[in-house]
Amino acid sequence: MDLILDIVTFISALFIALLGLGFLTIVSFYVIDRLQTQHSLRRNFPVLARFRYLFEKLGEFFRQYFFAMDREELPFNRADRSWVYRAAKGEKTTVAFGSTRDLRPTGTVLFVNCAYPTLEQDAEKPKPLVIGPHCTNPYATASFFNISGMSYGAISRPAVQALSKGAAKAGIWLNTGEGGLSPAHLEGGADIVFQIGTANYGVRDPHGALDDERLSQIAAHQQVRMFEIKLSQGAKPGKGGILPGAKVSAEIAGIRGIPQGMDSISPNRQPAINSPAELLDYVSRVRDVTGKPTGFKAVIGAYGWLDELCEMIKQRGPESAPDFITIDSADGGTGAAPASLIDYMGLPLKESLPLVVNILVRHGLRDRIRIIASGKLTNPGQVAWALCAGADIAVSARGFMLALGCIQALQCNQNTCPTGITTHDSKLQRGLVVSDKAERVAQYAVTLMQEVETIAHSCGVLEPRLLDRKHCRQVIEDGSSIPLEDLYAVPRSGGS
Repeated sequence: MDLILDIVTFISALFIALLGLGFLTIVSFYVIDRLQTQHSLRRNFPVLARFRYLFEKLGEFFRQYFFAMDREELPFNRADRSWVYRAAKGEKTTVAFGSTRDLRPTGTVLFVNCAYPTLEQDAEKPKPLVIGPHCTNPYATASFFNISGMSYGAISRPAVQALSKGAAKAGIWLNTGEGGLSPAHLEGGADIVFQIGTANYGVRDPHGALDDERLSQIAAHQQVRMFEIKLSQGAKPGKGGILPGAKVSAEIAGIRGIPQGMDSISPNRQPAINSPAELLDYVSRVRDVTGKPTGFKAVIGAYGWLDELCEMIKQRGPESAPDFITIDSADGGTGAAPASLIDYMGLPLKESLPLVVNILVRHGLRDRIRIIASGKLTNPGQVAWALCAGADIAVSARGFMLALGCIQALQCNQNTCPTGITTHDSKLQRGLVVSDKAERVAQYAVTLMQEVETIAHSCGVLEPRLLDRKHCRQVIEDGSSIPLEDLYAVPRSGGS
């Protein structure tokens, strides 16, 4: 009995002490809020206004689950994310009753079904596409959907390992991003596209210029099949970056070829490229040193330079042309960029892809230069549209991040990614199990390509790369739709 009485007394005293401490804390916050001069709400509504920040933070989490409709959110709504999650897990992607997709807004894409499709249920598998026919080592790939550039360091080691192994299993390629080639990229056995960023990470000399010897070392890896020179990136065209010295570990320094512990600056463009002639020279240099297909990646804003580039290619000969052009969209993603660039800079893919294809057709170079489309292509309809608009291949980064388990927490730049994808916190990385996520990466890619093949089959063509602009229509201002071949007709002459 005495023991029970002592416990009750102790709990009562502890409760009173906590109550007193809580009261003193509230009084302290009240005084602090009243006296501070930086926050108007806290000055006018002491203590209470502090909950505003908590509710804002909780709102990011709860909004997508309780308040937003399936097709309301940006950059990816719940319907798009859910499709990727189901596809990655190997679950059924069929839906019941009817589509929730609104077919009325301007810009809505509709595919034109064939009256008499072939009786076979499935389309044929795509035939291999050759990239870089003038190279010592051309690259032939049947895959029309691949993993876009995500740098090692921007995403975690387990994420890169899962992407590498999943890509190999699905038979697709993996782009390194501008952060260089890491052992994690190679260990899965996937085909790799090495991206040469504006800082030449991984292939630079001590002064930051392109180093032919290091370039040869990268090319010596059989898995490295192509080289992509990055001119600009969708989410931040015209903007470079700074890698803080605190993040430049011995591993990152070795991979990127930079001093350990020191800030590293990525220029806002390739310093060695300032004209069409210099761009072709750079492409030729990389291709000659490596013997492998070489192209460039760019966001399209101004486009007169593309006409100038095509004219110079015609003067030098078709073998001087880049083997591919990756067109990045203004609605592309990144770990961190100024909102003014993310929101306003560059053209979206719906405008830039048909535009670039038309320019190449007009100059007679479309068959020589392969087109890779990048930017928010995460589901079968978007990829099929890109093929109809003129792309040979589509690539996605954020689609594969969703396949890895990304929940669109919007914390990519804070080292607090709750799914372990964009964080270096080992405790958070622990949640990303490589073997499981590799299977999801592969399953997502395979399922998406199968459903694009289904769209192609319904349009009456044997395989997805045979889709063209007559197979797709787009809703215009009056609510009707017109074929892409009318909307994006190839002009006989022009430029900008």
